[in-house]
Amino acid sequence: METVKITCLNNGSEVLVGKGSSLGDILASLSLQNDYPFIAAYVNNKSKDLNYSVYEPKQVRFIDATHFEGARVYQRTLFFMLYKAVSDLFPESVLRIEHSIGRGFYFVVDGIECDDKAAQRIKERMGELVKADLPIAREVIERKEAEELYAKKSDKLALLNTRSHLYVTINTMADVHGYFYGTLAPSTSHVPLFDIRRFHDGFLLCVPKRENPKELDIFGRSDKMYDVFKKHKQWLKVIDISNIGLLNSKIIEGRSSEIIKIGEALQQRLFTELSDSILERHRNGMRLVLISGPSSSGKTTSSYRLNIELRVFGLEPVVLSMDNYFVDREKTPLDSKGKHDFESLDAVDLELFNDNLARLVAGEEVEIPKFDFMKGKRYYDGTKVKLSPDSIIIVEGIHVLNPVIAADIPADKKFKIYVSALTTVSMDNLSRISTTDNRLLRRIVRDSRYRNHTALETLRRWGSVRRGEERNIFPYQEEADYMLNSALIYELSILKRYAEPLLLEVPDTEEEYSEARRLLRMLDFFMPLDDKEVPPTSVLREFIGGSSFNY
Repeated sequence: METVKITCLNNGSEVLVGKGSSLGDILASLSLQNDYPFIAAYVNNKSKDLNYSVYEPKQVRFIDATHFEGARVYQRTLFFMLYKAVSDLFPESVLRIEHSIGRGFYFVVDGIECDDKAAQRIKERMGELVKADLPIAREVIERKEAEELYAKKSDKLALLNTRSHLYVTINTMADVHGYFYGTLAPSTSHVPLFDIRRFHDGFLLCVPKRENPKELDIFGRSDKMYDVFKKHKQWLKVIDISNIGLLNSKIIEGRSSEIIKIGEALQQRLFTELSDSILERHRNGMRLVLISGPSSSGKTTSSYRLNIELRVFGLEPVVLSMDNYFVDREKTPLDSKGKHDFESLDAVDLELFNDNLARLVAGEEVEIPKFDFMKGKRYYDGTKVKLSPDSIIIVEGIHVLNPVIAADIPADKKFKIYVSALTTVSMDNLSRISTTDNRLLRRIVRDSRYRNHTALETLRRWGSVRRGEERNIFPYQEEADYMLNSALIYELSILKRYAEPLLLEVPDTEEEYSEARRLLRMLDFFMPLDDKEVPPTSVLREFIGGSSFNY
């Protein structure tokens, strides 16, 4: 028997296996010890399913659901299994997985009564599929064959018809077919833990915790977030751009200018609505606007645009930067790797910050500090602020929705805003586009343009950024009085031409290569758009350049 050498990076061992062996067979022969079951693998830093066959020497790292890609594999497989269960129970219905919510995934089933009984039936059927251990096969077929396969699936056809590829990769589970852009588990028994719950007009698919895949993640209601997604989804339905295929079709038809104008008009409508809310609260004594959001959410441009909007109403915004209240560098806390943790709340002089805000709201004059980032020291240069009757303070920062910020200021004096790119354009009915991916692409482009960082460097930092968001931002998002969606319906078609060259530079010798390839596969579905008609005040200009604001 002809053999090939496999280097297993999990334990550093080298083994000879039969040519054509599957990763699953190799895993079984290695007897690796791990706290959680392996669900997929990196082969030469490319994500592969456990059915993948090896014919040449390879480096292999098996991953479980605690790994960021392993968690995605688990979720994608659950989506496919959900589709199978809904198809079995309600064959005339249409399943649409719309967006993440409260650490779960919101979905609707058109054509049925979305009640507790239906949720229980779907959950029980998925449980039966887990016990049946149905294999999930992957194959490459000609696009023509895929079009015949999806003849009655308009969402799939819209996507296929705007791509020029001759071949299409599909997944099969018994009698159903899926069209994903990522790795799946080899069978249904690999995703045993989940829950289905009734939620608003649809259902919620609950998934395991990434840090402990043996426990379901905690479900937060996230009702305000749901309302934002619902409103944006309704707008997209009205303009008939609910998925990538429809977006691509309009670009091919030469309607790029129209798409950009519509996207910007929708966002301007949000800023006007937000300003109206702030003005009404200001008339009743509100003096402090607090703006938070995760990385690359567009909160900086949003604060600038809000400043302008409020001036139109006759207000006099005073912008304070939380960065000026950093503690001196030697007092900055360290993270687990011994590096300065600037995202920790302890990196801010909270006592001074809260004192200054309270005194300003009370009508006192306050000398505002500055921070020298080169020296790592706070200093004063005589800058003093005092509010007039028409003044309003705007503070932007990752911590400002935390209840400890401005804790002594009455609630009616504060207005809290959460900004994020809450993407609602989907691949198709089964494959959503993650808001996290949208923000990551924004950051990759921005870091390259303004910080001279490679895509590899940004990808390496992203895990730490996400952990900081989970700790400091997401737990408080429902504290907001208003959620501002900064996502633009056309932006990934713009970001495509900026991000692709940067992602292609990530070397295949790095673990981040797999993430770069995944993002490239996602962008491959989008038709590119030229940015010449993107206005200089657009949130997107914060990332691609050409903004009329100074950052």
